Amino acid sequence: MHPSKDITGSHGDELRGKRVVLCVTASVAAYKAVDLARLLMRYGADVYPVLTRKATRLVSSELLSWATGNRAVVDLTWELEHIQLAEKGKADLIIIYPCTANTLSKIANGIDDTSVTTIASVALGSRIPIIIALAMHEVMYHNPIVARNVSALQGIVEFVDPVIEEGKAKVAEPEHVLAKAVEVLKRRALLKGKSILITAGATVEHIDSVRVITNLSSGRFGTAFARGAMLMGADVTLIYGHGSSEPPPNVRVIRVSTSKDMLNALTNELRSKRYDAVIMNAAVADFRPAQVSSSKIESKESNGFMLRLEPTEKIVDVVKVLSPDTFLIAFKADDCSREELIAKAKAKLQECRGEMVVANYASRSIGKDDCDVVIVGSDGSIIDMRGRKDDVAINILKYMAEMMGSLAKASKHQQ
Repeated sequence: MHPSKDITGSHGDELRGKRVVLCVTASVAAYKAVDLARLLMRYGADVYPVLTRKATRLVSSELLSWATGNRAVVDLTWELEHIQLAEKGKADLIIIYPCTANTLSKIANGIDDTSVTTIASVALGSRIPIIIALAMHEVMYHNPIVARNVSALQGIVEFVDPVIEEGKAKVAEPEHVLAKAVEVLKRRALLKGKSILITAGATVEHIDSVRVITNLSSGRFGTAFARGAMLMGADVTLIYGHGSSEPPPNVRVIRVSTSKDMLNALTNELRSKRYDAVIMNAAVADFRPAQVSSSKIESKESNGFMLRLEPTEKIVDVVKVLSPDTFLIAFKADDCSREELIAKAKAKLQECRGEMVVANYASRSIGKDDCDVVIVGSDGSIIDMRGRKDDVAINILKYMAEMMGSLAKASKHQQ
């Protein structure tokens, strides 16, 4: 073992056994990467440094090699360092510290022309978590193109926000990046290796060839669950109806339109593959026209017409029939008192034989970025959550992981 590794685990074991690739780009804050490397090591990590060629003008590769006890990579060679460091199973975490606007923009647009951007490209394909700590002048940070590139990577990578002062977007201190690394790896372990099936968005039901009845669901909550489950290490399949929210990359997406399409897609998935959990977030239409015109109904030739509706199938009730051991989260949306909402959630829990029902106050959640929900569990728990849908989805997934762990232990004990 290299003598520089003597400090490994001297402050804690939160990162013990973790292989971290530390990428350094040409920011004047590059010198701080040495402190970060040593800090990660003190909490147990084995750190592998990678520098862009221009970064070596600011901090030497020899210094990073000394600091970590591992040879720093600057240029990619026939040894395929990017594959050795960032292919699936080769690393637990990639940290880009500091990350310039230039490198950020290249990663967001799939440009691989440095050791760091190529490492990032391989890691994204391998679904290895990436933490990016930005550093640049404040005016660059507020550049709308840079902001767009940050937005493009949201939900794919994790950001540590810079500190805005003295006209600069200064890179975060190493301690903040360490905290983020511990958080990301701990969260990643919660659903690692799990297969999660999620439904999202609205369905449409045809009146004629051009007109439909539907609802105002944006798909925002369902895509938040897909993004959160992916970041927590799960293999995610998203059955997506109509919505304005873009599904996250690295998630398998099955596009559907009507409630029948969604039922067929769900049935096919549950019959062809074992899923550990199903999250039924889609806003499936409760009714559809009993008769559908094959051509557009002429409005000018009619004084109005009667539209008779019939109920659609309760898709959520199919899950436990096809896959009894799958953890099921159902959803209920209504505008009523908390007591009534809980009572309705409990009734739905019995009907679908699920493990959890997320009950929305409809007018506060549907079509909005925030939500206000009550979670009713089969274990008798009742939890209120409110806030941004991304944050609430993560918290619900954490709770789901806890319940799944408890159920697994109880089942093992009974055996």
